[in-house]
Amino acid sequence: MLFESSNPDQAVWDCALRLLSRRDHSRRELEQKLRQRQFGEDEITRTLDRLEQQQWLQDARFAHTQVRQHVYKKHGPSRIRAELQRKGVSADEIAAALDEQDTDWFELARECHRARFGDAPIADFKERARRMRYLQARGFGPDHIRYALESDDE
Repeated sequence: MLFESSNPDQAVWDCALRLLSRRDHSRRELEQKLRQRQFGEDEITRTLDRLEQQQWLQDARFAHTQVRQHVYKKHGPSRIRAELQRKGVSADEIAAALDEQDTDWFELARECHRARFGDAPIADFKERARRMRYLQARGFGPDHIRYALESDDE
């Protein structure tokens, strides 16, 4: 703990607000950070519930922010979904955030491919496989990858 307080709930509250002042967190993520600081489970639960009641902690808002940031980094829907699941966001909130982003994943995959490889044609199967692996690691599905590579096949 960084400092002692006579009220354990106040110490957890102060720490949680400091963390949230830097950036949004999911409930699970914030809970883990507070646990690392060795606060009690009851104090953590009460603090997280209070933060949610006051709408300072919202997994839905966190999901929307994360989706927007990942799209900016040219990440595909699979990678975004996996990252949000890892941070404890529910499948419904992830789906809603991805749907509301209204991104053309096919064009994003093509942009991502062009940013990395330019307009250089695919020389052989080995090069094609390398580019496919790159796009797959970025979170794009088989249809998105096929679309992105399509322009090079012409």
